[in-house]
Amino acid sequence: MAEASLTISSKNYSSWALRGWLLCKMAGLDFEERILPADDPSTRAELLLLSPSFLVPCLTHDNITVWDTLAIAEYLHEIRPNANLLPRNRAARAHCRSISGEMHSGFSNLRSALPMNIKAHYPGFKIWAGAQADIDRIATIWRECLAKYGGPYLFGPPTAADAMYAPVCTRFRTYNVKLDAACRGYSEHILNLPFVVEWISAAQAEPDEIEELDVEF
Repeated sequence: MAEASLTISSKNYSSWALRGWLLCKMAGLDFEERILPADDPSTRAELLLLSPSFLVPCLTHDNITVWDTLAIAEYLHEIRPNANLLPRNRAARAHCRSISGEMHSGFSNLRSALPMNIKAHYPGFKIWAGAQADIDRIATIWRECLAKYGGPYLFGPPTAADAMYAPVCTRFRTYNVKLDAACRGYSEHILNLPFVVEWISAAQAEPDEIEELDVEF
């Protein structure tokens, strides 16, 4: 029997589910998945960006319930410190928390204009100015981290920050976002992580159940 459970929503459409799941995998936590059905009201609210507070993903471990992706990251860091979800160096750790927090609370234009849809591909997609500003900021974050910590991930080895930005990499692929060589290389490293490959495979096998998410395209 698994020591924990993680409640998630769609693997194709939910960026937050991917973040929580990837954090648990990176921490080496033994957990079982509990997937909410597409007709669950909280699932629909999350995926359609109608809820200001998402209660999935939700981690249950040792009779403790933790929701919100950043809270899950901090909890996993406490119980699995050797997984190095946060860098050992204090300055790097603060930097990691800062850019993770920026992803957690920002980039609303990117979220709304380029919703996560792993199975889709829109090579001629037009990116409007607000979303482009978010893309430019993300690229700046990536370039600064790669230059400062040497890559191939944002802080050298994989950390919570990479889990936070992993869904962005799937969005960039879906919408054929043009990136410079450094950012393109980083994105490919993320998309080729075995855990991410596993997630993408499951997402591609997921049935299409939420038609509203594909209406605009």
